[in-house]
Amino acid sequence: MADAQDTTPRTNSARIRPVLAARIARFARTAGRFALDLAVPPACLSCDERVLEPGALCPACWQKLRFIAKPHCAILGTPFAFDLGPGIISARAIASPPPFAMARAAVLYDEIARKLVARQKYEDRPDLAPVLGRWMAGMADDLIAGNPLVVPVPLHRWRLLRRRYNQAALLARHVAAQHQLEFQPMALSRIRPTGQQVGLTRRERADNVRGAFRATPQGAMLMSGRPVLLIDDVFTTGATMEAATRACLRAGAAKVLVLTFALVSDPLGSAAEGVISQGDPDDLPIDL
Repeated sequence: MADAQDTTPRTNSARIRPVLAARIARFARTAGRFALDLAVPPACLSCDERVLEPGALCPACWQKLRFIAKPHCAILGTPFAFDLGPGIISARAIASPPPFAMARAAVLYDEIARKLVARQKYEDRPDLAPVLGRWMAGMADDLIAGNPLVVPVPLHRWRLLRRRYNQAALLARHVAAQHQLEFQPMALSRIRPTGQQVGLTRRERADNVRGAFRATPQGAMLMSGRPVLLIDDVFTTGATMEAATRACLRAGAAKVLVLTFALVSDPLGSAAEGVISQGDPDDLPIDL
């Protein structure tokens, strides 16, 4: 009986210690974050105004960011000005059917999206990827059936060496983690350097990236008979995504689905195809 009485306090103590340790660790993290916020106040991801939480936009920038919602083209995800019913396809998708099955984007490529894309890509801000990737993952519900392989659009090795990271791969990693999908950053390779796409027409963009991608041997094995979710930061004319899609299909992918952070389109959806078909804006900071 005495042994049983002696054991009970020790058992309770053993249970309390991990709980106490967890509380101390949580307090230490909170205190450390508070001290860091005092030393380096969290700033808006777009304009650097002070915000309450790290990884957030200020109210002014948040209001300007335009998330894409239905109604939109069932294939390209281009927003429509009016709801014409489910499954409606845009004129562009009908006139020039893409090789990929479906494309979606989180936001329209407007002033705030432009800043976020440029900062991640050109201002050494890989810390933006978790936030942008989380927004992208929220638009992926139509794309994740069939357990697709998540593959980023690759950079050429020389551009990767200069930039030090592939922004598409950072986004793809977070999308895959959010949906518990397999992430394969080396499944595709860019086998030749391509010039910047800035200022090129749709046909010139297509010529620029034609034959630029190839599945790696390991990537081809993983893609064979399986859907692929192709990830990039911006969908402009679709030339880069179409070239990468064809490389995946040649490797045996069952189908290819596309997800990007931003979509270049008319904010009201009424003239999206017309704006893009007349030539892309010269100031798009995109070098795909």
